[in-house]
Amino acid sequence: MSALARLGISARRGFGRVVPDPFAIAVLLTGLVMLLALAAGRAPLDVLRDWGGGGGLWKLLTFTMQMCAMLVLGTALAAAPAVQRGLAALVHRAPSPRGLVALVALCSIALSLLNWSLALIGGALLAREAGQVARRRGWALHYPLVCAAGYAGLMTWHGGLSGSAPLKAATDAGMQEVLGPELAARAGSIPLTESILGPLNLLVSGGLLVLGPLLFFWLTPRAGQDPGPDAAPDRIETELELDPPPSAGAGTPVERVERSSLIVWLLALPMAAALGLVLADRGIARLDFDTVNLALWCAALILHGRPDRFVAACEQGVRSCTGIILQFPLYGGIMGMMGGAGLSSALSRWFAEAGAGAFTVVGFLAAGLLNLFVPSGGGQWAVQGPILVEGALELGLPVSDAMMAMAYGDQWTNMLQPFWALPLLAITRVRARDIIGYTAIWMVAGGLWIVGCLLLW
Repeated sequence: MSALARLGISARRGFGRVVPDPFAIAVLLTGLVMLLALAAGRAPLDVLRDWGGGGGLWKLLTFTMQMCAMLVLGTALAAAPAVQRGLAALVHRAPSPRGLVALVALCSIALSLLNWSLALIGGALLAREAGQVARRRGWALHYPLVCAAGYAGLMTWHGGLSGSAPLKAATDAGMQEVLGPELAARAGSIPLTESILGPLNLLVSGGLLVLGPLLFFWLTPRAGQDPGPDAAPDRIETELELDPPPSAGAGTPVERVERSSLIVWLLALPMAAALGLVLADRGIARLDFDTVNLALWCAALILHGRPDRFVAACEQGVRSCTGIILQFPLYGGIMGMMGGAGLSSALSRWFAEAGAGAFTVVGFLAAGLLNLFVPSGGGQWAVQGPILVEGALELGLPVSDAMMAMAYGDQWTNMLQPFWALPLLAITRVRARDIIGYTAIWMVAGGLWIVGCLLLW
């Protein structure tokens, strides 16, 4: 067994003993930040107001809806028959268990650069299909590892086309919402050609696209070398049922309308036209959340071809929104307490004092730490963005580089923060503690690459 494979097995076992449920983590973090706010001198009643007021628990309602929509629509797109056939065809090309794990990691990372929710659901479906393929072929596939590979794209997503901070910063209104009018006027908006499509991100994300599959290939233990769970369950009861059972009025005019492709095109054509207008007016460099969600909606509708199938696929995605709906308010409360007590500003300023040479690296590390408390790219940009932008302007550094360093830190510690793994865990039927040891190793390897790029840039 390779040293990396032994390290992966040891890490999985170690994390499996100490990692609780994501909701429990959110509650524990809430208690910790409350104590830190009190220790910083904030009055108890003020801490409660920071937590429970409109700037706390309910601060992220709009963003929560945007994230839920992206997850639901990304799930629907990934569940489209044509997409599922394409994913399955990819998995069936793998020549060996190690090649299968590497292929799942490659596809997850590549999908994340298109859309984070598509990567999350597509990676989960790939991992599940890989488990079934391995069982049929008699391969002793290490199932928790292939599920971790399916989650690998959540460490690369913020450098992709659905990155929340770059999309928010691409418009003047988005910058003003986060930075305030004065600082936004000094910084200006950041087109995608300077962030997601800029040379720094092409280097970082391109390197991760190569590094990830290689790492997961070498992490794969050979058959019989891991006494833990190897194979996928005999039957995973999460198959997407996209053909609703016939109703009592099957064949009636009402049901024919519900199954008619005409309904799809009545909505998809105006959506496509609206997307064309947005792209003509703004260009791809000014895409935002709502435009990306509209594109997902339009594509999912067209690929499903029938409204009832599209709705059934969306219903599957809605089930995965439970964690977002329950935990985003808690993280909004954490943000409120950190902002009210000055914790986030103090933390970011402390890191920013490193100077121009290491500014982006310490911004990356600060973002990675904050992501454990605020696992939301857009929310983190709201918390850390003003400090990083102010520091970058004072040091004469490109604001786009400071923002992307924050984006890399935000995605980096997703491999320790199990919040975004909830849909994958539901689809694959593994536990967070089964995969987090492997994702932690991916986090360390990817982090070294990112830091190296930032230091050399």
